[in-house]
Amino acid sequence: MNLNRTPIAVTEAVERVVSGIAPLPVETVSYTESYGRILAQDLEASMDVPRFDKSAMDGFAIRAEDSAGASGENRISFKVAAEVPAGATSDYELKENEAFRIMTGAPVPKSADAVVMFEQTRQNGGSFSIRKPFEPGENIALQGEECRSGDIIVPAGTFINPGTVAALATFGYKDVQVHRQPVVGILATGSELVDIEAPLEIGKIRNSNGPMVESQLQRMNIEARRYALEADDFETLLQRVREMLDEVDAIITTGGVSVGDYDHLPKLYEALGAKELFNKVGMRPGSVTTVSMLGDIPMFGLSGNPSACYTGFELFARPAFLKMMGHDRIFAPVLDAVLDGDFKKANPFTRFVRAEIDYIEGRVHAKPAGFNKSNAVTSIAKSNGIIVLPGGTRGFGKGDGVKVMMTDMTTGIDHFDI
Repeated sequence: MNLNRTPIAVTEAVERVVSGIAPLPVETVSYTESYGRILAQDLEASMDVPRFDKSAMDGFAIRAEDSAGASGENRISFKVAAEVPAGATSDYELKENEAFRIMTGAPVPKSADAVVMFEQTRQNGGSFSIRKPFEPGENIALQGEECRSGDIIVPAGTFINPGTVAALATFGYKDVQVHRQPVVGILATGSELVDIEAPLEIGKIRNSNGPMVESQLQRMNIEARRYALEADDFETLLQRVREMLDEVDAIITTGGVSVGDYDHLPKLYEALGAKELFNKVGMRPGSVTTVSMLGDIPMFGLSGNPSACYTGFELFARPAFLKMMGHDRIFAPVLDAVLDGDFKKANPFTRFVRAEIDYIEGRVHAKPAGFNKSNAVTSIAKSNGIIVLPGGTRGFGKGDGVKVMMTDMTTGIDHFDI
């Protein structure tokens, strides 16, 4: 059992994790069920878009040459010869100073090459006049101007958002290849933990890490399996984890990663034959975070302290799971922000502070979200991001520039500011 706990840098720890992860196998799903998945194939255009020259406006389709010389002092008149509603077309050949009445999206007949908006005309029964000349192609969406058949519209590795679903429908992809979603097992350890229904006694606390991690996985559209709480008994714990390994693609344990008399996880990894990637990180909170690989199954040993557990998941587990899902952008956005509060504590290691992120007068602002010790739960509930304070500093004051890692994109701000 490796008890040599030499901390490594956060960036090195993250790199060790993601470098050993491979995407899960590919499966086929209906396009109607594809939202939130990751494309495993390039999405190619199956046709030109637009498929034909079409009107970009409600108006009149004309021959551009007939509008030459039009001005306020020299209005040119046109006669409406036919009508082209959306979904229809016309083979009529325009004669001089004739026009089609045409609707947005309708094919522009071959004898016309410009469209005049209704608002640009003066109408009089079956005719109208214009006061400016029009160029060929004006107010027309040309065939293939958006994309050509065979173009790659969305590359493999892309998160399928509502726009991707629209593209799948547009190009007739009823089924789509995606990477399989990981199934993640969660096991909170510690004889001090009780479930939510159990009465609290002196020395007992409710298990908050298990439900929290499960929610973090749900936020990623990942199936979580929360296993029963286990007491601090090594053989029981070993048997439980062996059972989990037959059912899941990754394991997250919380608690038991230190080197105390009842911290069994370091010994557990050794008994399983897992390859330890690291067992200490130069960070606060969560320095004792441990990650191992058992074959292609990552095993995340997160701290039992809620804030440390939350941060460890966002830093290490989240990008690993995104890579398993085949995503090509696995890291959370990091923004420049203004610190809206003092944080005077010295930082020998990189410190991650749960934060409330806001957008005020054109700048991102971040303030510590209440009580910020590693065992805090309430600060997580208030946070939508994490302030990153580099190590080797003597603290930060209000107004200082900081980096913030976004963790929750579901929360907004209380005002509209663009």
